[in-house]
Amino acid sequence: MATLTPVLTDRWDAPSSWTLDAYRKAGGYTALRTALGMAPEEVLAAVRDSGLRGRGGAGFPTGMKWGFLPAPDGGPRYLVVNADESEPGTCKDIPLMMADPHLLVEGAIITSYAIGCHHAFIYLRGEVVHVYRRLLAAVEEARAAGLLGRDVLGSGFDLEITVHAGAGAYICGEETALLDSLEGRRGQPRLKPPFPAVAGLYGRPTVVNNVETIASVPSIVARGADWFRSMGTERSTGFGIFSLSGHVERPGQYEAPLGITLRELLDMAGGIRAGHELKFWTPGGSSTPLFTAEHLDVPLDYESVGAAGSMLGTRALQIFDETTCVVRAVSRWTDFYAHESCGKCTPCREGTYWMKLIYHRLEAGEGTQEDLATLLDVCDNILGRAFCALGDGATSPVTSSLQYFREEYEAHVTGGGCPFDPVASARFEYTPKDRAMAGVHA
Repeated sequence: MATLTPVLTDRWDAPSSWTLDAYRKAGGYTALRTALGMAPEEVLAAVRDSGLRGRGGAGFPTGMKWGFLPAPDGGPRYLVVNADESEPGTCKDIPLMMADPHLLVEGAIITSYAIGCHHAFIYLRGEVVHVYRRLLAAVEEARAAGLLGRDVLGSGFDLEITVHAGAGAYICGEETALLDSLEGRRGQPRLKPPFPAVAGLYGRPTVVNNVETIASVPSIVARGADWFRSMGTERSTGFGIFSLSGHVERPGQYEAPLGITLRELLDMAGGIRAGHELKFWTPGGSSTPLFTAEHLDVPLDYESVGAAGSMLGTRALQIFDETTCVVRAVSRWTDFYAHESCGKCTPCREGTYWMKLIYHRLEAGEGTQEDLATLLDVCDNILGRAFCALGDGATSPVTSSLQYFREEYEAHVTGGGCPFDPVASARFEYTPKDRAMAGVHA
């Protein structure tokens, strides 16, 4: 039986945990003093040796990413913290910043020191105004205490941190779209190469990392790479926050070593809600292929989840029991992706729109067998052809749900609508254009 490993979440229930005083009483900013006593390349080596991988979904080795920056040329280089948490089901970074913002600030200072950055940015999802205010307050507290600004803690290292609130676009979670938005342009993904490490913010070398990734840095510096590697698996080291939501008795954030299974997490969370059984779940948010009850014992690490046909992603475990219509769930996600497509590339812009219409037609009881083939054909034309990963992610729940629950799709066709709710069609409202395009009768 795996156990929880509260590191990032250790102070969440402490009185006034978000204040500088509370953070320092718990040992906060001691890792920063340790880091400032090391050479920057030693800090980078510690993170690389720890095996820390990006916690925002991609899972790319963090130390390797930092090492991609070119040699200093006398110009600026930047750290950008991606706090634009918008993936359906993902809800770990916002409570982390709300309960313990100084952990992120300390991680950002250490990272900036390691990569030679003197101006870091935290790009926050604009809707969470309460978190924005808390981060601003934490940055001001740190500056007043000499932890930011000129000559941090007498080390000779200078750093400013700017907290920027976005305008609520899912696409800005993609790192290059985030950079365009931060520069004041429309948030759309850039052509790569060049990658941000070479030409990122304002055309300068830039590291873009997720909140949880940066927040993991202080503990690695304080306790060492070997301590971090003692948890998790050989290639997926350390711990992470697993967000359980949906039809589970005790939803919430469970911080555990990578490699834990959903069965173990469900035991800690009280299991599926009383009287029901697991039907399907997402291992890493809505843009990862679905899993079913047969995947309860798949270790939740990057390699094992990938080998089983999905992605660990953001570890957003959305749990659905047998009362849920999988077609309706995927339809809601498809509505989201169609709405959030930035429109830059044709496969995503047109493909997500047409899939949305097909799903609405299925739910309205006017779908056909050909629609199921068309869904797969549209996914095939999006996957690998979209400008960024949004298009690929939109296909994941569609193809995986058809793989595991095709009979449920067919029941929508043969039964004239959703078998879980015969009056579902009354809930779908179309614009005249959508109605005509989808072929739904008046």
